[in-house]
Amino acid sequence: MSIIKPVNSFQGTRDVSRPVERVDNVRHAAQDFRRDMLSHPKVQYYESFELIRVPYPSKYGYLNAFTGFSSFVHLVNRVFIIQFNSDEGIKTMLVSPMDWENQRDTPYFKRLVDRAGVAAPAQEALTTRKTSTVPEVLERVGLRPEDVDYITYDHMHTVNLRRWLGADGQPAELPNARLLIMRDEWDCATAPIPWQNQWFCPGGLVGIPEEKIIFLDEDVILGDGSVALVRTPGHTEGNHSIVAHTDGGLFVTSENGVSLDNYAPALSRIPKLAEYADVTGAEVVLNGNTQEMAVEQYISMVQEKAIAGPSSIDERIPNMALSSESDGFWLFPGTRPTFRMGSLKFGELKPS
Repeated sequence: MSIIKPVNSFQGTRDVSRPVERVDNVRHAAQDFRRDMLSHPKVQYYESFELIRVPYPSKYGYLNAFTGFSSFVHLVNRVFIIQFNSDEGIKTMLVSPMDWENQRDTPYFKRLVDRAGVAAPAQEALTTRKTSTVPEVLERVGLRPEDVDYITYDHMHTVNLRRWLGADGQPAELPNARLLIMRDEWDCATAPIPWQNQWFCPGGLVGIPEEKIIFLDEDVILGDGSVALVRTPGHTEGNHSIVAHTDGGLFVTSENGVSLDNYAPALSRIPKLAEYADVTGAEVVLNGNTQEMAVEQYISMVQEKAIAGPSSIDERIPNMALSSESDGFWLFPGTRPTFRMGSLKFGELKPS
């Protein structure tokens, strides 16, 4: 049996022209998909690790809703290690393994540094916290680089793959890993129009051997069905969300939102988010730095919420484990989220 199997739970749900009908269709399909996922086994191991904290514009993080004084929120980028069972034994996947040491040329963030001029080192020291790297995380838990079978990202903003997968004669640090990616996300990331390219790392995908890439054209489940990759277009054209069945329930990883407040704005204490939700009737607030498909992103966030189900932290919020989650920071007043998922761990790692 194949490790990667297509699923058609959401097939046709977005085909109707009326947006509100698409929301309803996707929500109902997501509830059915959730029940099916919960009937499958749980992952062997699931744990998230902080890599780096960086400033990110609040006007993007809470699109059209934030009216506080701070121009930035503080994003905590995490890598997730997931092990799942398959007919070929246990497989290890890294979700969002950001090579932040080699992604600094992403145009938007490079401009922030250039504008700071001679003050850039001091500004970076003040606003950026470099917690760990992917190799350090692997060493800490007892995994060798060659133990990693797959890597995936919910979207490809800022990503540089060359270190992990090798390129142009540069050896791969994750020699057995293959990238799982939606085909339209790869196409968008390798041939963006100008305002899109501000968020992609120049050259970060150039020269990657084709045999290192597994292109996906539909939703898939992995191995024994404890993990799924579900298309959730919006933040980017080929955005997908990672769903994992754990002892803590179904966790959905995405960057369609930058905090749990994005998914429950009516409960938020962040300035004006609750008012925005009340005035507009919106049940989610978008993370919209490029706004490629805003309507579809709204629908995708509803989809993610319905798949995730209620959190054990507070049943009013969804069980989202965001790849980049906002946290409070003294330099960015008024941006501390009302709810935080933080780091997570379930199950036990099976080292090689």
